[in-house]
Amino acid sequence: MAFFFHIFVAMRTVLNNRVGLLLFLVILLGGCENDIERINMLTDETEAPTVQGTNIKVIYSDSAKVKIQILAPFYKQYPTAERPYMEFEKGLEVYFYDDSAKIESELRADYTIYYMEEALWHATGNVVAQNFENGDALYTEELFWDEKEELIYSDSYTRVINEESTLYGKKGFRSHQNLSNWQLIGSSGTINVQDEEYCIRFF
Repeated sequence: MAFFFHIFVAMRTVLNNRVGLLLFLVILLGGCENDIERINMLTDETEAPTVQGTNIKVIYSDSAKVKIQILAPFYKQYPTAERPYMEFEKGLEVYFYDDSAKIESELRADYTIYYMEEALWHATGNVVAQNFENGDALYTEELFWDEKEELIYSDSYTRVINEESTLYGKKGFRSHQNLSNWQLIGSSGTINVQDEEYCIRFF
């Protein structure tokens, strides 16, 4: 499936005046070899964002229909890094839409990195994914979202809660990006049936 990508963001370009900074540091540090090494380290462009912005909104659409929307309060972009990435240090929210333009699931995290060339998201810290159609809610501390494969997955301890059950994946989970067809790895849990509680285990 081919998606169209739109990004809306209040941004500012970070300009690095390397010449002025080098002259200042040379005068300040006295010009010895060790200081030159420190200057080179401090002015390494791969360690500084070239673009940063606030209130970002990213929309993926297919046949003029919104399929995915991403919202974040702040981001930095590092396109010259060895592994180019965007950093969302204040977290983000992702909404997945069905064909009726209704939100079917969402994903939230405290901190996220997006590896641009791989189309891979790495979310950490209070990660929550919810499917509003079946009521499933997934909780973990680390999650990967592979855009190309339309998959979310983790190798970290995971908990899935709905009205009937609470299940645990000691070694993580695999799922479609809209949190359907999920599979817990190394699982155990409880299911409520007619007001009685039964323990089930998966191997």
